[in-house]
Amino acid sequence: MDTSVPRGRLSGVATPPCSKSYAQRALAAALLADGETVLRNLDFCDDTLSAIRVIETLGAKVERLDERTVKITGGLSPQSDTLNVGESGLATRMFTPIASLCDTPITIQGEGTLLHRPMHMMIEPLRRLGVDVRDGGGRLPVEVCGPIKGGEIEVDGSVSSQFLTGLLMALPLAEEDTTIAVENAVSKPYLDMTIDMASKFGVKISHNDYNEFYVEGGQKYEAADITIEGDWSAAAMLLVAGAIAGKVSLNNISLLSKQADVAICDALVRAGALVTSEPNAITAEHRDLVAFEFDATQCPDLFPALAALAAAADGESVIYGVHRLEHKESNRAESIAEEYAKLGIEVRLEEDAMYIRGGDIHSATTESHHDHRIAMSLAVSALRSDGEITIRNAECVAKSYPDFFEALHSLREE
Repeated sequence: MDTSVPRGRLSGVATPPCSKSYAQRALAAALLADGETVLRNLDFCDDTLSAIRVIETLGAKVERLDERTVKITGGLSPQSDTLNVGESGLATRMFTPIASLCDTPITIQGEGTLLHRPMHMMIEPLRRLGVDVRDGGGRLPVEVCGPIKGGEIEVDGSVSSQFLTGLLMALPLAEEDTTIAVENAVSKPYLDMTIDMASKFGVKISHNDYNEFYVEGGQKYEAADITIEGDWSAAAMLLVAGAIAGKVSLNNISLLSKQADVAICDALVRAGALVTSEPNAITAEHRDLVAFEFDATQCPDLFPALAALAAAADGESVIYGVHRLEHKESNRAESIAEEYAKLGIEVRLEEDAMYIRGGDIHSATTESHHDHRIAMSLAVSALRSDGEITIRNAECVAKSYPDFFEALHSLREE
């Protein structure tokens, strides 16, 4: 599907979808819990649907109570020897350790760009925890056969925190205690989210400045009633849209969130936008925007939104943390540079930094690279273009925000 987004001004109120990162963690915990868990304010994007499919395959019973509420009867009892995680990196790296709790072989399979993303960081730690692992050269498919045991292991945290999240979710159910030494931990806010969600289900996880995690074995997940908070990754795009093209207020998000992408508010302020907050809402309003510096190492999903912000700012902005972008749905650094060049915006990649010189944004036909965040970034920049921007394969936004284009359109001034 190709989508064209014209220039325009925004003014209005919207509600971003629920956090798919929190939703997937909650679904995993519900699978592992005794009894019936209720999850509210759930949005059914592709990644969340993949997680639901996985927990059903692993034995959970999922009943949709209404459009945004599900009841999950937990219980780890595999119904198949194959898990299809779709194109979700989090589902892959989180549910592989959880599948390793089972004493039967289970093969984890994926689709699309996920087949090219690295999974090597999982292999040796799982083996040291007593899991039989057969892998495809550090890529999917991966076969595991547990049960996973506790012990002392080392984990490379430099590529992603997602596998560590999976270990932290699974190991409370191991017989033995576990100590995990983590080298170069990244995306620390996402680890905070994991610990927070586990605690809502009665499980305790402790750490020493993210360098060492301690997980007591023999714990139990207790069923819970959880309302999933709004997604700051999606909110970031709409707030940047407000900052560059009018005024946008978003409900069901809070600055107190543990989500990494709440940091977008800092970037917006640095760029000169007006940001105001209420207990459960945030507003971003356009002011003359100036170049800014921002370190996105701990929140790499913000890069596409930050690119749209920098493209509309006066001067050259610098965003650090480029090394975190190589193994996403696309190589996001290269995708941003390639597509923004079509819009007349200069993007330079030097070592671990991305330099973006703001300026006039021109009409063009662009490519999403089948990356939901690239598609949304280009759509936001279209609001400042001299005509309209066409985005090829824009349907990829369904991975995280199926209604993104409708939400953007609803905010337009008539």
